[in-house]
Amino acid sequence: MIRWRRGVVAAVARAWRGSLEVHVTAADGQMFRALAYPALVGQPEVGDEVLLSVAALELGLGTGGYALVVAIPARLPEDTPLQGHMVKARYTPLQTVVDGAEERYPELATASSLGGMPVVVADLHSALPAVLAGIRAERPSARVAYVMTDGGALPLWFSRSVDALSSAGWLAAGTVTVGQAFGGDLECVTVHSGLLAARHVLNADIAIVAQGPGNLGTGTEWGFSGVACGEAINAAGVLDGRPIAALRVSSGDARERHQGLSHHSLTAYGKVALARAEVALPDVDDVFWSGVASQTAELERRHAVIRVPVDGLDAALRSCPVKLSTMGRGLDEDYAAFLASACAGRLAAGPDRTVPDKV
Repeated sequence: MIRWRRGVVAAVARAWRGSLEVHVTAADGQMFRALAYPALVGQPEVGDEVLLSVAALELGLGTGGYALVVAIPARLPEDTPLQGHMVKARYTPLQTVVDGAEERYPELATASSLGGMPVVVADLHSALPAVLAGIRAERPSARVAYVMTDGGALPLWFSRSVDALSSAGWLAAGTVTVGQAFGGDLECVTVHSGLLAARHVLNADIAIVAQGPGNLGTGTEWGFSGVACGEAINAAGVLDGRPIAALRVSSGDARERHQGLSHHSLTAYGKVALARAEVALPDVDDVFWSGVASQTAELERRHAVIRVPVDGLDAALRSCPVKLSTMGRGLDEDYAAFLASACAGRLAAGPDRTVPDKV
């Protein structure tokens, strides 16, 4: 349920692509750090009365510490021309009409193949910059597209990482939002059409599929949003792409189910993913990675587990234009998490290791 608050904007703070942070004083004097999406609610200004949604914030859930601006009642945004008729965040009060790529680009009416394009699939949004670092370490000129699914944040605008990565040229091909997610350079209905748009409209060399910031997990085998990773592997496979699985690994998570190789990867890739994928495993000879290698044995029934060299990846990770962070842990606090993702990127940027090289 929604928990509402009414307040007045006391200050306008930082902004990034599609988002604006404001400080709001509630009627009881409580201060809220709030986030507004101007494309949805208009541009908040100091003195504006705003309506806030605060339930997730008060529960301490993954909203980035923000209340969310629902409306500026006294100053509604002006009407803008409606393009397309695709609706996302459907049947919610802030459902938004977007211009669907499937309607705009005639080439998507007949496209059915990725032509072998590598598709890296990752569980968490925090893997995105690390995967990109691995790609750039191997092939700096690669045009990379990010296909954001709807397992976490629905507005791509929530992600400061995507804004910074795009500005730095690390996402040169662009972004695609699929399912109920919105705010990308292209809007698509499914992961399948999103991948085809990345290849045929954005001319991407490599695509990365991951949910937006935040994820939903219950501690059960099947009740987590990352199950969709298996379906993304299947989508890449059925479209003649080259599916590559980024493992969710942790050397710093206190929860037993995520130590070493996460149960999320074992479920999504070991049980849901039916298409054959390359699974990137850092080629490191120590106790931790030997343990992870033992855990990946379960995945070898369906997939090819590929040992990936790690030379140069430390420098690549430390060169990221965004701060690496996963579940509040930085690069040196959970190094394994980022190294595993970087290895998936390096694998995608190189030749297909599951088939012999062409002579």
